[in-house]
Formats: sequence, C-alpha cells, structure tokens
Amino acid sequence: MKKWMAFILSAIFLTGVSAHAGNFTDNGNDTVTDNNTGLAWQKTEGGAMAWESAISYCKTLSLAGQSGWRLPNKRELMSIVNYGKNNPAIDTASFPNANSSLYWSSTTTAGGASSAWYVDFYLGGVSYNDKSHDSYVRCVRGGQ
Repeated sequence: MKKWMAFILSAIFLTGVSAHAGNFTDNGNDTVTDNNTGLAWQKTEGGAMAWESAISYCKTLSLAGQSGWRLPNKRELMSIVNYGKNNPAIDTASFPNANSSLYWSSTTTAGGASSAWYVDFYLGGVSYNDKSHDSYVRCVRGGQ
C-alpha cells in the first residue's frame, strides 16, 4: 500500500495534477463538463477495447450533437481522478457507471510505439500497457 501511495503522490507531483478532481456539470446530454479545465467528457464509457480501436471509437463518436471527440491524453485523464476515493477513484455522481478499471489515454510511451499510458480508476494509479490489450475508453472534447 505504501508503494501505491508513493506512486500516486509522485505521479501527482510530476504531472502537476491536483489531488482532487474538479467540480463537474452534468450537461443533461450524456456529457459532463469539468468546470476547472473546460473539457467536456463522455458521461459513460464506450466499453473496453484495444488502443487503436479506442482512438478510432473516439474519433468517430457523435455525442450531444457534437463531433470532435478524441481519446484524452494522460494528463487530461488524470485530471478527473479523485484521489480521495477508490473503487472507483472518480466522482461517481458525475460518472455514475464508471468502472474500477484501466482506461486508455492517447499518450504513447516514449520507449516504444507499441505501448500507451493508462489510468487505473481503482486507486488512481498510472502505468502503461501494450496497445493490443483491452482497456476502457472515455472520450473527451476540447482542450489539448
């Protein structure tokens, strides 16, 4: 447990992400806006899939009459983690069906094009995996 806490705290320190997720507005159209970042988020995830499928899924998503959705980068995805909660480590009032599982980010690892970063919404940890593995997907709009 101490290793996880050190890992999470170092991730927060190194990325500049605050320890608590922002306040959210439910837009009433299956999207949620983070009032701190201005990013619009898909309220319910799109299921679990390999990384390339996740990129394509978000790119072709039409939600709330809007296109322009994308897979969030690692920093954006970390911005909705609530480090004061676990199982899942997210605001469940805003994201009611969130899984306590791994969610893909669009950020590829520096060491190789075959791996990408994910955020684990069980505790809020961050790591990477081979892009062929299935992880959950939550698309974002705006920012970058």
